[in-house]
Amino acid sequence: MTRYVGLLRGINVGGVRIKMADLRDSMTALGYSDVKTVLASGNIVFESRKKAATVTTELESALGERFGYGARVLIVTTEQLQSVVDAYPFAARDGWHSYVIFCSEDALVGQLLDKGDDLDPTQEQIAGGDSVVYWQVERGQTLDSGFGKATGKVIPKRPDSPFVTNRNLNTLHKLL
Repeated sequence: MTRYVGLLRGINVGGVRIKMADLRDSMTALGYSDVKTVLASGNIVFESRKKAATVTTELESALGERFGYGARVLIVTTEQLQSVVDAYPFAARDGWHSYVIFCSEDALVGQLLDKGDDLDPTQEQIAGGDSVVYWQVERGQTLDSGFGKATGKVIPKRPDSPFVTNRNLNTLHKLL
């Protein structure tokens, strides 16, 4: 069995509401075991014998059908997630948020990093990683920062397009 972490994009924001108990029930009905949700922002930890690509396809289809939205899911093993967390390049700072932006395609990492050329280092900083972008931003500036605004311009809004989903580093620690 492989221990996976599922990162659902865009739930419990923007009108897509899913109760975590319903999400766990859906996962269990699909045959996944030891299913746990963490917070109400679309974080699932579970076990399966299936390959990650199969899990992704199955979950996007099943969740989209059950909950009536264009489900997007990024699946990583707990080992992969641990590597991403261990590689976080910025020291913790009081009054700052530490984020990891997960990219469904590696090309998005470069596109996001290109948006960081003119960042104000007193407000935020970014660095690339393995299919992720690490971001640290002053608390209260997440949506208003240069990079926060730029990320929305990089990602197409079509249901079948590449996507990103971000998580606070504290949340990622809870998933491990």
